[in-house]
Amino acid sequence: MASADEATALGLTAVAALKRGDTREALALIARGADVDARDDMLDSVLLYAGAEGMDEVVRAALAAGGDLTVTNRYGGIAVIPASERGHVSTVALLIEAGSDLDHVNRLGWTALHEAIVLGTGGPAHQEIVRLLLAGGADPRLPDRDGTTPRELAEQHGWSEIAGLLDTRLREDDRGSGD
Repeated sequence: MASADEATALGLTAVAALKRGDTREALALIARGADVDARDDMLDSVLLYAGAEGMDEVVRAALAAGGDLTVTNRYGGIAVIPASERGHVSTVALLIEAGSDLDHVNRLGWTALHEAIVLGTGGPAHQEIVRLLLAGGADPRLPDRDGTTPRELAEQHGWSEIAGLLDTRLREDDRGSGD
């Protein structure tokens, strides 16, 4: 078992390995007791970086090693937010299953749902991510810091499929509340 200082050093080395594209080294370091929540000077941890890059094997290993889903990156976001933005469907599914807070708001005023819409492509991957986020409990009524809802953002970006998904969820919620 690595000491706390050793675990931190191993964690920082694992982040550096990931940034070089060396997942094998990162996985070996995690197995040796790397602190997967240690953050480098860019505030990237193993879990944050692997999530943002769609490195599912590393995400699984980091979660198994006790990775903290609440650790934030330099934008104040948790791993599910950049994974959603970048269209990493399977990574988003892993992070939802692990219990990510789908309504976490980053410094930009956005949740994973907002980022999937605003910074996504509107294509099949982002449509599936919106489905996953909604099924996982993301609040479709939560506005961004400008007061714009995900539905309004989808419409502004011309993402009709995503707008339709949001409309369906909003109708279901309205029926469920007795309105």
